[in-house]
Amino acid sequence: MKTVALLVTLLGLSVSSFAQSVNPPHNLMPVPAALKFQPGRLPVTEQFTVAVRGHSDARLQAALARMMARLGARTGFTFTRGLASDADKASLMIACQGPGKAIPAVDEDETYTLEINDRQATLSAPTVVGVLRGLETILQLLNGDKDGHFLPAVSIQDKPRFPWRGLMIDIARHWQPMEVIKRNLDGMAAVKLNVLHLHITDDQGFRIESKPYPELQQRGSDGDFYTQDQMREIIEYARQRGIRVIPEFDMPGHTTAWFVSHPELASKPGPYEIERTWGIMQPVMDPTNEKLYELLDGFLGEMAALFPDAYLHIGGDEIEGLHWKENAKIQAFIQTKGLKDNHGLQAYFNQRVAQILTKHGKRVIGWDEVVHPDIPKNIVVQSWRGPESLAAAARQGYSGILSNGYYIDLMYPARDHYLNDPIPADTPLSINEQKLILGGEATMWSEWVSPETIDSRIWPRTAAIAERLWSPREVRDVADMYRRLAVMSKQLEAVGLQHLTYQTAMWRRALGAENDRATEFYSALEILTGLVEPVKGYRRGTMQQATQSMPLTRLVDMARPDSHSARAWAHEFDNFLYDILPLEKENLPAHQRAFLDQAFSTRTVTQSKNYDDWVKTLTDEMRRWRDLKPTFEEIGVRIPLLQEAKPLASDLSAIGKIGSQAMFYLVSGTLPSVEWRVIMLSRLDQAALPKAALELVAVQPIRELVIAACEWPNLKTMTAEEWKRHVKTLAAPKKQ
Repeated sequence: MKTVALLVTLLGLSVSSFAQSVNPPHNLMPVPAALKFQPGRLPVTEQFTVAVRGHSDARLQAALARMMARLGARTGFTFTRGLASDADKASLMIACQGPGKAIPAVDEDETYTLEINDRQATLSAPTVVGVLRGLETILQLLNGDKDGHFLPAVSIQDKPRFPWRGLMIDIARHWQPMEVIKRNLDGMAAVKLNVLHLHITDDQGFRIESKPYPELQQRGSDGDFYTQDQMREIIEYARQRGIRVIPEFDMPGHTTAWFVSHPELASKPGPYEIERTWGIMQPVMDPTNEKLYELLDGFLGEMAALFPDAYLHIGGDEIEGLHWKENAKIQAFIQTKGLKDNHGLQAYFNQRVAQILTKHGKRVIGWDEVVHPDIPKNIVVQSWRGPESLAAAARQGYSGILSNGYYIDLMYPARDHYLNDPIPADTPLSINEQKLILGGEATMWSEWVSPETIDSRIWPRTAAIAERLWSPREVRDVADMYRRLAVMSKQLEAVGLQHLTYQTAMWRRALGAENDRATEFYSALEILTGLVEPVKGYRRGTMQQATQSMPLTRLVDMARPDSHSARAWAHEFDNFLYDILPLEKENLPAHQRAFLDQAFSTRTVTQSKNYDDWVKTLTDEMRRWRDLKPTFEEIGVRIPLLQEAKPLASDLSAIGKIGSQAMFYLVSGTLPSVEWRVIMLSRLDQAALPKAALELVAVQPIRELVIAACEWPNLKTMTAEEWKRHVKTLAAPKKQ
């Protein structure tokens, strides 16, 4: 067993992945709370039928119709419409105890059990929403081989870890029409998210129809807003999928769009216009103005009737208070009321708004800034500041949801979101305080997205966040997450999301229909965009100045965050440097080499190559990078939109040359000079600098290859793990 453990380590396999050779890996996402595969399989043929025992209603039957349509699309079968009359003979038997909440609620019971054997699948749930969650699991379980389509025999007892699992979509800054919202609701349902949070108003737009105050949307939206009937359609579409819809009307800041029609509500005289750029704007409501509360009472009462959910979000973030400080009347009000400062004034405003919403039957949600000693404890705090701020609010008795670490607009990789936990293992909170943490929300702020690109910024990374909020805390294997995420990404495409298809459409549009070298240029774009990612955090705003009307069709908009291609090539270099190379240099005995050859045959095709094949594969790929430069020189001449790709292609060509040299040194057993090492690392540092708001993520594997070429003699005295740690430490990029 020690020998096996050593060989597993040398192969770079984790204990969990080694164990999966006994218990085959699955593709479920989120991972169920309890899962056990069993011998056997349930065939899925044209005779596949569904029956319901117990409660049945229109929502459940509509969900079954959607499931059967998706099942038919994947299998090619035409299934019998409607429900089977004999539940005992049905392929899938649904046992539902009751309808659940009439209005989706935070305490909805979403539990279900699923038992599949070679005769029947049985899905049992106390509510229709539980059935909805189980149906998505069944669709993820569908498999096929030479003997046909089937569901594997399995026993699942499932429930969510957190009751609040959301996605916030900002429709204020860049307008997102109904088809965008609907297809993303289908994506949310597929990964068991249950809250759609719509950021409806901001400085850049007022996106909902008000009938008592029609001037709000007429003057504050450029004509892009939802009518109340359209919003009811969205709410019902979400309810059918077990998803709540929560509106956010950000106040007292982020309110310029209100003041276009109602400048008298602002803290400084108007006139005002819709903001067309991004950032923290100074216009803010005047909390001393009683007419403000009269309008808010009417408007929020109207919205409370439109949105059935128990919660309504008032924003409350990013109040710098400059206009309050410059208004003598407001400052006198602060002194008279004993409010101390602007934070006290905001608390006063929040109290007044909370009273209005309580009258209309709603509970308040707000961002971190709403926390104040004078604010009642029945509000929910949404934290953009982080787990520490969320924990501090919980210690004060506030319920909370985490969004810090789930800002998907900032382009961080899925692994960062995946390991970000609303209640980490080392939480300082007591058991009762932990119960106040309701869950989390991914946030899709829309400064840099259009209806064409938004899906690619939400998916598939949000599926990893969905798993973090549903599955047990112990489910944390990043490599396995990425494996399943690749499968989930294709399934999300099947429900209508455009995160995979948008890119090719943008390439074709940029290249033009009459381009005689379109095929060659297309291939070059595919290689380059697969090896770059948008800059992380808020750096794009410092590199590219934009307005609300700027077309988001540039190279950075074509590139995907957390590039699958870049990650795959990084993995290939990792395998070569830290699995294959140590084995080659250590010259293991023949019987161990035979064992390893057999082990490699069970891995992927690329992982089964011998040493020479690995060298050829990586060298050929780096040669492709090197040879891209002339093509992009021509692209830059012909296509002005893509001129910004030239510096990136030049950098990619340079790192291809550097990597090829490093591979020569490594394979030939020749040590390069110290000067070569210094020069190559310096060039790689330059290539790593962002250009056109993009990062060339292929730099890091080549940096490690250069270090390995200079350090390979250490292999004779190091274990494989020591070698990996040694190279990665020396190759760590400089902090910028």
